[in-house]
Amino acid sequence: MAPASVEETGMTIAPYTVTDPVAEHGEGPVWSGRWGGLRWVDMLAGDVLALDPQGVVRRRHVGAVAAVVRPRVSGGYLVAAERELLLSDSDDLDAPLRSLGEAWTDPSIRMNEGGCDPDGRFYIGSMAYDAARGRGSFYVAEPGGALRVVLLEVTISNGFGFSPDGALAYYADTETGRVDVLDYDPESGLGGRRPFAVIDPAQGAPDGLTVDAEGGVWVALWQGGAVHRYDAGGRLDAVISLPVRKVTAVTFGGEHLDRLFITTSALDVDRTEQPEAGAVFAADPGVRGLPVLPTTL
Repeated sequence: MAPASVEETGMTIAPYTVTDPVAEHGEGPVWSGRWGGLRWVDMLAGDVLALDPQGVVRRRHVGAVAAVVRPRVSGGYLVAAERELLLSDSDDLDAPLRSLGEAWTDPSIRMNEGGCDPDGRFYIGSMAYDAARGRGSFYVAEPGGALRVVLLEVTISNGFGFSPDGALAYYADTETGRVDVLDYDPESGLGGRRPFAVIDPAQGAPDGLTVDAEGGVWVALWQGGAVHRYDAGGRLDAVISLPVRKVTAVTFGGEHLDRLFITTSALDVDRTEQPEAGAVFAADPGVRGLPVLPTTL
């Protein structure tokens, strides 16, 4: 379905700002009631950000890169940094972090985006700083934190999420212009990768994603100034248009998981033309999301 058809049916959703443009490269929003709300990253500043109930943004520096933040089953949280995983035993944003060790030594490759499967395993993707084709990988962390390759030769490993029943995983390697779907088995893991939705390059490139309780997949469009929702069959059925072009990631949050939070980037953006670049936006899409999947690490 073309965007014009979506607009003709009225399936457009208006966004609104939640924060000032606080991030240079906002990414990876996650909602956890245990944290008291939303956390996300200013990725290339190496900072984890938190939004308190009063609307105040707090910031915690963790290293050269802060790629992903996720709650831990045992309490505390995980941060994927430039080339290592960091663990905190407390939900407090400023709690001490300990490293599980350097995952690789090549300084030209960094961690980028990831998430957890329904059984608590943590997955992390990588990319080259210069976004060279095929230099990234998609890994799963073993119980001790060592990374095992799941997908080779990816370029910009990005969105990762699961269907409501946990049987399907959605994954975006931005350079491909697709969101792919994989089968998930608790014993054998991920397999059967195949295209789910193809994005016209004129509409941007797929970045972060999240899945709602009806099985719809919400995809942030880098350079597209929008978020698309694809139904469980891969058909475009809703659009959120934003006043900034570099839309990076999405997550559901709020007490009832019925508010969609959207992060954006000001990286190489003229803020006089896009003054809200780097802000967090939200929308009320009329559907609920799924609770965040925590990691057992």
